[in-house]
Amino acid sequence: MTAAGSSALPPSTAVEVALARRQSLADLLRRSAKRYPDKLAVADRTGARTYAELDEDASRIANALLAKGVRPGERIALLSRNSMDYARTIFGVARAGAVLVPINFMLGAQEVAYILEHSSAIGLIVEESLLPVAQEAAKASGTLRFRMVYADQPVEDWEPFASLLEHEDATEPAIPIGPDDPAQILYTSGTESRPKGAVLSHLALISQYASCIVDGGMESSDVELHALPLFHCAQQHCFLVPDIYLGATSHILPGPDPAAVLEAIERHKVTKFFAPPTVWISLLRHPDFDRRDLSSLRKGYYGASIMPVEVLREIGERLPNVRLWNFYGQTEMAPMAVLLRPEDQIRKAGAAGKPALNVETRIVDSDGNELPPGEIGEIVHRSPHAILEYLNDPEKTAEAFRGGWFHSGDLGVMDEEGYITVVDRIKDMIKTGGENVASREVEEVLYQHPAVAEAAVVGVRHPSWIEAVVAIIVPKPGMTVTEEEIRAHARAHLAPFKVPKAVAFADSLPKNPSGKILKRELREMYAGLADRIPGSGSRA
Repeated sequence: MTAAGSSALPPSTAVEVALARRQSLADLLRRSAKRYPDKLAVADRTGARTYAELDEDASRIANALLAKGVRPGERIALLSRNSMDYARTIFGVARAGAVLVPINFMLGAQEVAYILEHSSAIGLIVEESLLPVAQEAAKASGTLRFRMVYADQPVEDWEPFASLLEHEDATEPAIPIGPDDPAQILYTSGTESRPKGAVLSHLALISQYASCIVDGGMESSDVELHALPLFHCAQQHCFLVPDIYLGATSHILPGPDPAAVLEAIERHKVTKFFAPPTVWISLLRHPDFDRRDLSSLRKGYYGASIMPVEVLREIGERLPNVRLWNFYGQTEMAPMAVLLRPEDQIRKAGAAGKPALNVETRIVDSDGNELPPGEIGEIVHRSPHAILEYLNDPEKTAEAFRGGWFHSGDLGVMDEEGYITVVDRIKDMIKTGGENVASREVEEVLYQHPAVAEAAVVGVRHPSWIEAVVAIIVPKPGMTVTEEEIRAHARAHLAPFKVPKAVAFADSLPKNPSGKILKRELREMYAGLADRIPGSGSRA
């Protein structure tokens, strides 16, 4: 008997058992295709595929990749904006037993080259418009064996992706894929150093899909619009792949242009939509919001940051049939870990929510000891959602998993009912004049001002305060507001040390493709505000 309690099996039998028990990304699409062969699976501006057609596409891609010499476990990088080909690639690569490495399409050539080299990618698939970046990046890679472009014909020396879809064999390859075999490597944003490669297994992703589906009220009857970037784990792994797992219908846009989003919701009778608060705000402020028929929309999701209470109320008034969920997590948790349900949006406004179905969460001190309700500490998780490791970085992996829990790097507090509120990223907490200020708390107050469309609060280096609290404000269209009015509003609701010591105004805030405000850039852009701020002897 083995340690697992069963007798050793001949290799051939072990393979057959593994195939019979396989639970991988490759299997999710096939099962939906058996249930809903003629149902619309995915569509974009170029065309549409039923579940049976998408399933066949994935098998042809997989067999073509295997014919090119791709071996299970090898990495294939993908640099592209949203498209139906992107969805095809997710499942084709998985079905070949290979590991997909989605890359942020906003990165420069050097950054892409780093990911190619670090992941040891043997193939690179790229959207045609991104070829200049990809070509430059590919020059520095010593591991690439093939290069492909999303096109029907070769482009320079890049093979056409369409040739994979023409492979004669549309049967699914019989490749054993274990639950803890890597499925994808997602690179985290390198805010402090080089980006880290978060290795996510098939088990991690599918466990997370189950949490999203059950806790997020997802159904096969959903019609979803995908506008945020698919390279990002939220859009791909909280929404697109769970939709395909369920047999729902997905419409894919290249990006979250407000006019295009509103038009698509009306045209496709979309029932379900995800976006960060910044994008929801842009929809509310767009002149088409009240011109389009949005009555089909029933479910709304947000993440990346807390939705301001005033915006929650506005969505409730202008979209009364929409139920909202907040998904909180990070790439390393595949990514959803905690969620706030529709019935709690106002009652627990500002909270991230409770741990998801397959997640256990604690608040701990610096020594890893669990803290009681009401005390601020680091948010840590235990869950099959979690990454296997940081690729090629055992030290960072050991640090992240110390004590047998995954350490999020977020500061939070749990209330008596078990609801978690994220106070701030540990690195974004502002330490000013000996006090700690959570930027989210200040932002929440600023959003209550009637002239504020968007607000971001950061700390800038200051000789007396160490860090000074400053606010960057985007006014609502057609409205004006002064620095003193903003500071007076803040003084009425906050302790003096939390009041922004300087305020700047902007037409927009820098964001990543997922709509998350880039606070590192803001700290750099507005470092000069420190020169306007007196020393520690001044009033707030």
